[in-house]
Amino acid sequence: MKPLMLAVSLALLAGPLGAVAADTPLPAALPAYGKDKPIPAPKITRQTLANGLEVWVVPRQGLPRVDFVLAVRGAGFSADDATHPGFANMLAGLLNEGSAKHDSRALAELAQGMGGAIGASASHDGISVSANALASQAAPMMALLAEVARTPVFPAKEVALAKGNALQSLKVQEAQPGFRATRAMNKLMFGEHPYGAVDPSVESIQSVSEELLRAEHAKRFRPDRSLLVVSGRITPAEALKLAKAAFGDWQANGAAAPDAPAVQPAAKPAFVMLERPGSVQATLRIGAPGIAATAADYVPLRMASTILGGGFSSRVNMNLREEKGYTYGASAGTINYRLGGRMSGAADVRNEVAGAALGEFFKEYRRLGTELVSDAEMQMNRRYVAGTYLLTNQLQRAVANTLANNWLIGLPADFLGQYVPLVQKVTPEQVRAMGKKYFSPEAQSIVVVGDKAILEQLKTYGDFSIQPK
Repeated sequence: MKPLMLAVSLALLAGPLGAVAADTPLPAALPAYGKDKPIPAPKITRQTLANGLEVWVVPRQGLPRVDFVLAVRGAGFSADDATHPGFANMLAGLLNEGSAKHDSRALAELAQGMGGAIGASASHDGISVSANALASQAAPMMALLAEVARTPVFPAKEVALAKGNALQSLKVQEAQPGFRATRAMNKLMFGEHPYGAVDPSVESIQSVSEELLRAEHAKRFRPDRSLLVVSGRITPAEALKLAKAAFGDWQANGAAAPDAPAVQPAAKPAFVMLERPGSVQATLRIGAPGIAATAADYVPLRMASTILGGGFSSRVNMNLREEKGYTYGASAGTINYRLGGRMSGAADVRNEVAGAALGEFFKEYRRLGTELVSDAEMQMNRRYVAGTYLLTNQLQRAVANTLANNWLIGLPADFLGQYVPLVQKVTPEQVRAMGKKYFSPEAQSIVVVGDKAILEQLKTYGDFSIQPK
């Protein structure tokens, strides 16, 4: 191997994505790491229109392109009622399938003619409609974005097609043990809260109609609950002028959808086996109540989660995959939304080591809450978290999406520039405190999908109820 190729290979192995332990010294021939670079905090021009729509503009030099994200808070899964779980996905997916002025094909062709695209997606706390175009086409694309977001018509043939596709997709997902396990864990963690039922059912899909879509769109899409982010080769004055032209006369129609209720954490751990007769492996999911993204522990908890199970070199993956050979991959960490969150652990393991794998998970959980992380491991994970965040937010599309997503879960605009410095300040003592507070083995619920023959191995972890397929 050539010297340069060898150096690059060794450097990659020494980083967080490699399988080398955190305290393994670098070869003497390699130079030291360069200094960490802070994320350039963008200058954000902010203005609220008369109708309540917030507009954030982030000018960036570079490619002659402009990116737009319209984020609508409270329009996502948290707004779905108990009889329509997962409805927000279908609502978002149908927004660009026909407007008051154009059908789905015309909308796609218009966007392509501007050198870009337009689409929407749903999350727990909102729906985001995204678009991009050449800088010279910023004005018509802003108008097209407003048309899609404000005046969708949900044509009958498009709704029927979307329902058929959703039913087929659900059928495929139901065959996946990971889908079943995660769905069951969400229910255990969030109970009757909308966060606990974000996946559709056959009945909920079949009950969707054009009338329901139009009614829900009117309740959920409102200027006073929306944020428009504009990023790229455009001045703040021009972006604000275009925003006012496209959205300034937008008015809410009728009553708004009610705010989602507060999350009531699960009272005590639960243990569930979902039968999968004849399965040769067990799908493990571990969970406990977590915190909202706005909680004071958010940053140190994310750092602790990265160390425990957030990357290839994380503790649970190195243990269960590299040392024990139980699985192709294991993970653990925190999932945070606007109103709450949960802790999460996951792995698919061979049947004969299902109980042992849970034991190794909990060994790492307990160690995180009792021992101080070494300086070398802290430094490696600080670099990994900061570096990943910096790389992710290099593209202006990513910056617009990050700002919009942060806003949906309650984080302020300047959090984009604050995150890396806050991560770099997290101490080993804070990590240990997070481990003790949130990853106590005694607080964890367990869901297992597999053959009930493995139940004997699981007895030491709890009294499992069995749900036959």
